[in-house]
Amino acid sequence: MKNAYLTKFAKHLPNDPVSNDEMESYLGLVNGNTSKSKGLILRYNKIKTRHYALDKTGKPKHSNAALTALVIRKLLEEKTGLPEIDLLTAGTSSPDSLQPSHALMVHGELGSPPMEVMSAHGTCNAAMLSLKYAYMAILSGQAKNAVCAASETFSSWMHARNFDLEIDRRKAIEDNPYIAFEKDFLRWMLSDGAAAALLQGQPNKEGISLRIEWIDIISFAGELQPCMYAGCIKDSKGNIKGWRELSAEEQEKYSVFSLKQDTRLLQKHVISTGLVFLKEIIKKRNFNVSSIHYFLPHISSMFFKDEIHRQLTEEGIDIPPEKWFLNLTKVGNVGAASAFLMLEELFNSDSLRKGERILVMVPESARFSHSYMLLTVV
Repeated sequence: MKNAYLTKFAKHLPNDPVSNDEMESYLGLVNGNTSKSKGLILRYNKIKTRHYALDKTGKPKHSNAALTALVIRKLLEEKTGLPEIDLLTAGTSSPDSLQPSHALMVHGELGSPPMEVMSAHGTCNAAMLSLKYAYMAILSGQAKNAVCAASETFSSWMHARNFDLEIDRRKAIEDNPYIAFEKDFLRWMLSDGAAAALLQGQPNKEGISLRIEWIDIISFAGELQPCMYAGCIKDSKGNIKGWRELSAEEQEKYSVFSLKQDTRLLQKHVISTGLVFLKEIIKKRNFNVSSIHYFLPHISSMFFKDEIHRQLTEEGIDIPPEKWFLNLTKVGNVGAASAFLMLEELFNSDSLRKGERILVMVPESARFSHSYMLLTVV
């Protein structure tokens, strides 16, 4: 069996960091009113800065495809003597269009010669799915090298103009702040950015590379109803009605194309399902968690850090806090790009030593799927 190595990373975080006080200057005011839930949400997620690919008038400065192409150019231009790329894969939660697929739009932005292109559809796991495709292509000999990109441009999706026509729920929010979490919650959580990785069948001759030991992905959608969704509405029983079944008036009334999250389901299932899967991996792969040196969990809010640690400890899975590597508070929750942004920062930090192992965890609340990846520094 061949090996696949992550040999290079690049990132691009658009524009200057945006502080908590500046967020509404970029995202706008819904119906001209400041958010009643913003302070509560920011207090729990502890995000201090993030990046938006738009200006203060709400005009996007980059499309998702353009942002992704930009980071790929950054990745490749700094690599001298790079052979022709065999495969391009890309994942995002926030594509510019329903069709064509995101990765095809990225290829179009690059204007590069014909190549195999694969686009993974999903939310937080979209980039991990695209990475696994590239990983398997290298292992099987179908590709000698591949570029895998992860990106998000949530800010234009979260702009107030997309919510102005919805019935004002301020009174309900004042009576019960948790109602705000369905939609307003995500406005103060999500941000923009892109990262890309180069995969090759051989490690770097100089410096470090990350050998992919395995990538395991699972879905619990057969057991659980949707938690994060867009382009549809969900009734009290969890049944989904897609946008094509709704009139234009209904689409507008219910902000059908806004991204929504059922935080009650999130709290109940997102950690527990991930823990079930990790225990299965430990057993199946005879994996000793104590052997890792770094733990890179994608979390949407620092609220989850202590809870994940507590539940891991209760199950006898000890990952001490000093092994956790997070950049959420300064980068924000960049959805599918979050894990890649953590890996890029760690890889380029000069902190890694050969022989060290990295465990990456990516939960996806859309309908509860999880990815785990083990890497070894070589």
